[in-house]
Amino acid sequence: MIAFIEGKIAHLEASYVIVSAGGIGYQIHIPLPTYSQLKELKECKLYTHFQVKEDSHSLYGFFDTNAKSLFQLLISVSGIGPNTALTLLSSMEYMEAINAIASENVTAVKQVKGIGAKTAERLILELKDKVKKLVTEDSSLAEQSNWAAQSATALVQQEALVALTTLGINKTTAEKSIQHILKQKPSISVEELIKLALKSK
Repeated sequence: MIAFIEGKIAHLEASYVIVSAGGIGYQIHIPLPTYSQLKELKECKLYTHFQVKEDSHSLYGFFDTNAKSLFQLLISVSGIGPNTALTLLSSMEYMEAINAIASENVTAVKQVKGIGAKTAERLILELKDKVKKLVTEDSSLAEQSNWAAQSATALVQQEALVALTTLGINKTTAEKSIQHILKQKPSISVEELIKLALKSK
């Protein structure tokens, strides 16, 4: 079990980070809020979940323990895999996700790509009481909403496209969603662009 990894940020993308620690480069999948918090840092400490499958070993990292705990709750639900859990945590801010589940807001949950109505209902049924225990007075939660804005340049478009395809979105579909959103919001940040694209149908 790898509880956390602390080291230098060797490479950072919207969907993953490579952390150099002890002479090893760990590639860690991350949600958008964690990416936003890492952008200005040279070193970091990520709380990790280690997923072992027959054909792969994957690390998922989070800036704080609350997000990690929510991720672990999400993947405990049948039909919710790690990629879908990351998509939800990228589509919603931490407290937004908590509130949607606790208030039994099926409409909000099923807007996340990869989650249909039945899965959303099952997720809420299984987690609505558990998520309330995750809410703490940790002041770091407020920082998750302070995502730095970036202009919609070619770099932003490419970054969004890479993140969406990594999350399993068809490339052509992702490109169409990005272009549609940019026509309406040309100055959108890369994080918001990805969030809206994930919610689009």
